[in-house]
Amino acid sequence: MRILRKLLDKHGELFAKGTKLEKLYPMHEALDTFFYTPGKVTKGPSHVRDALDLKRMMILVVVALIPCAFMAIYNTGYQANLALASGYHAIAGWRAAIIESFGIGFSPESFWACFAHGALVFFPVVFVVFAVGGTCEAVFAIVRKHEINEGFLVTGALIPLIMPPTVPLFELALGTAFGVIIGKEIFGGTGMNILNPALTARAFLFFAYPQHFSGDFIWVADADGYSGATWLAKLAVDGKAVLMEGITWKDAFLGFIPGSMGETSTLACSLGAAILLLTQVASWRTMLSVFVGSTGVILLFNLLAPYVDNPLFDLPIYWHFVLGGWAFGAVFMATDPVSSAFTSTGKYLYGLGIGVLSMLIRVVNPAFPEGIMLAILFMNVFAAFIDHFVVRANIKRRKMRNAATQV
Repeated sequence: MRILRKLLDKHGELFAKGTKLEKLYPMHEALDTFFYTPGKVTKGPSHVRDALDLKRMMILVVVALIPCAFMAIYNTGYQANLALASGYHAIAGWRAAIIESFGIGFSPESFWACFAHGALVFFPVVFVVFAVGGTCEAVFAIVRKHEINEGFLVTGALIPLIMPPTVPLFELALGTAFGVIIGKEIFGGTGMNILNPALTARAFLFFAYPQHFSGDFIWVADADGYSGATWLAKLAVDGKAVLMEGITWKDAFLGFIPGSMGETSTLACSLGAAILLLTQVASWRTMLSVFVGSTGVILLFNLLAPYVDNPLFDLPIYWHFVLGGWAFGAVFMATDPVSSAFTSTGKYLYGLGIGVLSMLIRVVNPAFPEGIMLAILFMNVFAAFIDHFVVRANIKRRKMRNAATQV
């Protein structure tokens, strides 16, 4: 590590103030602080420091995403191999050549066959996201003459997990650039944005290219014509009976169903939630409120089911929690510390709003049987308003208490 330290110090001189490469200093600083803590110290009087800085927080979130990333790779390959086993041989030539060269095969029963196939789908998506998003971050850092922060580390890890495995890479590049620039940089960068950048990218792609982000044939990689519709979409049409014919609750909980690559496994999301809560990176108030809000709405819909001609009204609450992106959104998206509410009371209201809206959109609107994405983005917009009124109420209460003590 001493050799690396000397190498970074030597090349750092090329980017020092007054040199020709001065404007590119953020590029060097980003690489340096990726391996080491900053070499600068605070000048002036001593003050209290928090042991959890931005970089540590971002790394902990990425660690919490590892179970979801693992399931994204495995289940993507598993669903694709199931399609191939059913007679749909549309796997891309270069992927087939790589898998066959290692003698792995395409059996859905083989762990390595599923993992290898999924990796060849998942990692190109990750590469494009980080290449495009990282470039956008670097350009804005150079123009603004500040360091490249670690904010995109989490955004870059989230975007691939909320994409279908068949997402075209050029559309993915456009969506990533839109999420970073429009969702974050125009507000001032990390810590200033009001919208979740990853969800902003997902929403842009959903509405800009609906043919590639909705419908029956987009959720299974390399299997054109294979019916890989999400179970929420099937339920909206055929009702609860379709579950009896297709999957078990255990399959849905573990994540062996079609869907966005990292959202299918509630178990993986639960492991990530445990990491975030134990390290106090995410707010338990927000997670709990999303759960309470969703539960209350679904219980009400279950009571109204006999009087409404909508199959999703009759779906039990325990199925809602394992289908679609509800678990992933509640754990990783709703708890984004920048775009969510800051105050303790505000987190309760913010989470309740997400829970209620997500189920309203999912159940009441049969054309869009998934609501967590839009619910979170909608509440992102109102998070600052919620905090404002919570703070004003606290100030008013303290004034009244102080006035009573002075009498």
